[in-house]
Amino acid sequence: MTSIVQSLKFAIAASSQLVRFSGPFLKKAQHLGRSGKTYIVLFLLGVILTTSIAACSAASGANQSEVKLNLVSFSVTKAAHDQIVPKFIEKWKKEHNQNVIFERSYGGSLAQTDDIIAGKQEADVVHLALPLDVVRIEEAGLINLGWEDRVPRRGVVSHSVAAIVTREGNPKDIQTWADLAKEDVNVIAANPQTSGIGVWQFLGLWGSVTQEGGEPQQALDFVGKIYKKIPTLTKDAREASDLFFQQGQGDALITYENEVILAETNRPKTSYFVPPLNISIDNPVAIVDKNVDKHGTREVAAAFVDFLYSDEAQQEFAKLGYRSVNPFIAQGAEVQFPPIKTLFNAQDLGGWPLIKEKFFANGAIFDQIKGKS
Repeated sequence: MTSIVQSLKFAIAASSQLVRFSGPFLKKAQHLGRSGKTYIVLFLLGVILTTSIAACSAASGANQSEVKLNLVSFSVTKAAHDQIVPKFIEKWKKEHNQNVIFERSYGGSLAQTDDIIAGKQEADVVHLALPLDVVRIEEAGLINLGWEDRVPRRGVVSHSVAAIVTREGNPKDIQTWADLAKEDVNVIAANPQTSGIGVWQFLGLWGSVTQEGGEPQQALDFVGKIYKKIPTLTKDAREASDLFFQQGQGDALITYENEVILAETNRPKTSYFVPPLNISIDNPVAIVDKNVDKHGTREVAAAFVDFLYSDEAQQEFAKLGYRSVNPFIAQGAEVQFPPIKTLFNAQDLGGWPLIKEKFFANGAIFDQIKGKS
């Protein structure tokens, strides 16, 4: 910043000298007439502008050895980014001779989104738990319309399904979604008002009834029974996992399949199953247009988003238990994923606008359930 200010001062000083020079010169050039004077004025103006632009370009070029990129994501992606980000930094350095300094933030997807909208976090790139969060940032005027059409697979860059974790040996004999409503089963879940997994948990439970032909009232009764027994909803997926695994609370945990696979590397005796009727958990990525234009980081932000779809990055996602958005990577993944018989998605539940209004708006179904508890 100091070099830019100094260069601007130089440009202004040079411009002032040209203006001082032009006065006497024009007096001596009266014989040229109006058109001649106009030509000289335009020429001098061009010199002034060229001097200013050159000074600013020199100033900006002084800081091109590095660029900062602010990545904001949901809590459980950190392990994957820890592997992917260094690979991108190496690639960019090799191709552009420029260091990329990442500033990263992880937390509940809805809470992260709120901070971005409020200006507490000036994210250049977001990798969030559900498309609804990106839509909210778009509605706030920070992301241009049509963001999902500017990247592959309508913006979905990582993908998972729901897994149900039980205590070792499954002492409560939990075999299906329906078993979570048993009186003696306490479920650990996150808050849909702060966390992406909280939304996916709720929709998974609801869809486990309606996608099998059940009526909405049956789904409401089923989901209500489960949430009535939950003493405290956690703020995000990682906190829910810590509560279940580290503090030993609850009989069952609904979470991302990839989160369970990651936990299993440290806890080989983890008991869990992936229901054959399951929800497609789709995690989007997007460039925050207003911020990249402000920071001058659009080129590197776009390159990073493209890199997330590369074979190299998708392989890292697959190694950590994500079901890759690239089917060829998924086939060659080191993790063997259980088959899904029936996979439903947000569109099967009405689409995100309807989901937001029906389930999570003020006074909607989730608020009604909380009121009953």
